[in-house]
Formats: sequence, structure tokens, C-alpha cells
Amino acid sequence: MNSKKIALLVFVCIALVQLYVPARMILDREDILTTGKEYRFKTQPIDPNDPFRGKFVALYYEEAVITVQNEADWLPGETIFVLLTTDKEGFAKTQGVSKEPPTTNQDFLKAKVAYVTDNGTNKLTLDYPFDRYYMEESKAYDAELAYRESQLDTTQTAYAVVRIKAGEAVLQEVLINGVPIRELVINRQNHQE
Repeated sequence: MNSKKIALLVFVCIALVQLYVPARMILDREDILTTGKEYRFKTQPIDPNDPFRGKFVALYYEEAVITVQNEADWLPGETIFVLLTTDKEGFAKTQGVSKEPPTTNQDFLKAKVAYVTDNGTNKLTLDYPFDRYYMEESKAYDAELAYRESQLDTTQTAYAVVRIKAGEAVLQEVLINGVPIRELVINRQNHQE
């Protein structure tokens, strides 16, 4: 084989790999959305002065701070496995954390330790992989307002619908009182016209 054919073959192989990797990531996410188990995570208020960075809503969850046996056993940035269950209202609850994936059939989620207390309260703050909800730029400001208002009004419930499969998670939707935030934004924009 001459060098031109070898170069062409190498180029084709590299191009195929570059197409395969993002295609595989998309297919994996779609599989989680289609076949993953649905969990609803209640959100908590965040700094109302900076809920958006760019084109996404920054989300913070009630189940992001958990109590552990010994805070010294955990390190910031370490990957952990969060054991999940649901409460009587159908919202996700943390049942515990582990450094290893569970061997039982219990649902779990891969997350990272964001912060470890060092004051003896034995608390971990978790960094979930679904803390940003991306939107179209034209709808971002109205979504920010709707989300901010829901967090300030204690009679409203804001939550994220997350699909989880084999520890991997995909954020499906953010809802306020059961209405998708995208619909609230469209209604808000229609009323302004």
C-alpha cells in the first residue's frame, strides 16, 4: 500500500471514531430518557440575583445535603453512589450514599461530593449531574422569572423530572406546580404581546 492510501485509511478511521463518540453519547442519553426510571427532585431556592448563567437555569435540590456517619470518610470531588427511594408524595429521597455501586436492585445515582463539613455535623453536599436546565436564549429571561417567583412563593412546588438508569441520569423537565417551565414561559410571553 502506498502512503496516500494509508493516510486516507487513517483519516477515514479517525472520522468514523469522531462520529461514533457523540452518536453513542446521544443514543445513551435517549435510552435513559426512554427506559430509565423517573424521579422527581424538589428544588430549593438559589441566589435570586444569579439563577442563570448563559442559557440555563441553575438548579439546587433539597436532597443535595445529606447526613453521613463520619464526614472524615469523604472527600470533595470524589465520585459516590446515592441510594434513592421516593416519599409518599412521589419525590426523590436519599436513602444513603456509598463509595461503591450497590449490588442489590436498589435504584442509585452517580454523583460527586461537592462539600464536606468539618464541624462535626457529618454533612455532605452533593453535586448532582443534572444541576442545569438548558433553554433557548429567547426564553431564558422569562424562565428565570418564573423559576425565581416559584422559589419565593412557598405555596408553589418546583421540581425536576430526572430519568435514572444504572446510575446515570438525564434531566427531562423542570416543572412548577406540575406545569413544565417551557409552557409557563410561552404563556408569559403570549400575555406580554
